[in-house]
Amino acid sequence: MNKHHESTGPADEQQITLRGPAELADALPYLMGFYPNDSVVMVALHGGRGRFGGRLRLGIPQSPQEWPSTAEQLAECLVKGSERRGERPEAIVIFLCQDPADGEDPGRVMERLRPLAQRLRTACGALDVPVLEALCISGGRYWSYCCPDPRCCPAGGNSLSLPGTSVMAAAATYAGIQVRGSLREMEARLTPLKTPSVADQPQALDSAGAALVPRILDEGGRKEVARETLVLARALMKRLREAPTTAPSAADIQDDSLISHDEAAAVILGLQDRETRDKAAEWMEGPEAESALRLWRALSRRCVGPYGEHAAAPLTLAGWVSWSTGDEPGARVALGLALRADPEYTFAQLLHQACNQGLDPETLRRCLRGERSHRTDRSAVPRAVRPPTVRRKRAQPGSVRPGTAVARRRARESRAEGRGGAKSGRQP
Repeated sequence: MNKHHESTGPADEQQITLRGPAELADALPYLMGFYPNDSVVMVALHGGRGRFGGRLRLGIPQSPQEWPSTAEQLAECLVKGSERRGERPEAIVIFLCQDPADGEDPGRVMERLRPLAQRLRTACGALDVPVLEALCISGGRYWSYCCPDPRCCPAGGNSLSLPGTSVMAAAATYAGIQVRGSLREMEARLTPLKTPSVADQPQALDSAGAALVPRILDEGGRKEVARETLVLARALMKRLREAPTTAPSAADIQDDSLISHDEAAAVILGLQDRETRDKAAEWMEGPEAESALRLWRALSRRCVGPYGEHAAAPLTLAGWVSWSTGDEPGARVALGLALRADPEYTFAQLLHQACNQGLDPETLRRCLRGERSHRTDRSAVPRAVRPPTVRRKRAQPGSVRPGTAVARRRARESRAEGRGGAKSGRQP
């Protein structure tokens, strides 16, 4: 379950009137930017005419025992978040989206989730915000938990409109709003590969760790590894950019074939250094952004086996580039996966919060541009006029040596399992 909620601020206002459960259900993918699988979605409504405001998504908790606390937290998060943005919701719309399991009837899904819908309605009511509508969407059909009239909301549910035929679809097409597929499909582009072709990737990561960790323990070696990581990443971006254009469905497969196991391992491990990752984050706009995003996605897919936590770095970079280039749904998916890989990854936490609060990424872009400009200016100063420095055998503040992380992880694993063994270090 994804334990990190996703929310957005109010979208640009456009006069679209949605009438009844059917049009609300059809509008959901356009409100979110994708089809939310296995999700609770809550949307705030403002004003007398019910203008859409903030929206929030969370994976449906598998255990019903989690539903009461989850409902309270979600209701409070949406209401308080809307208040921080300056406008308390007048009402809330709830969507419960879950596909049937093998052999399960969609109507059974609706009944199984009914207690969760009631918990959410009660939690919102406790905050004096009524739930205008609560819908279950499953197996291409929808049900209302609020409407008792069988003439419009029969017990067997109603079929969803064909994709692209609703009022919202027409308005979204006119406004240039895209639906990027399902949440499951978006996550698949960022999660570890399960094909036979990556069977040797863990060994490549082991070998790269054995070679890089001793060098990173030395201050001069750490800087050299950082330089090599960025040079290799740029070379891979150039390779991806120059590859023949292919269909979107085959693009990821092509990108995976263009990066060797050893190359992927070297960059993945190099990005565990915070300063190296921050420099890579500067590839966030212009012609660099597209190839950088492709690279970060490909590297996220290579964090297989025991190296799953290492995906936090490339996933966070993928989320940052997506947000910087205007793809907020893609950003929230990538950042949510980064926090799933490592809930304590600070950079992902900060970006996830900023994106959810509707902040402008230009503030961070200016900061990164300034860092790059400052670094360029410093490199232009002749070495002869630089003041002498004392080289110390310790990492810069805020950096964590892989060796230290290895020791900490080895100690934890030894206590938990009675045995040692760890992979190369990583840091938030």
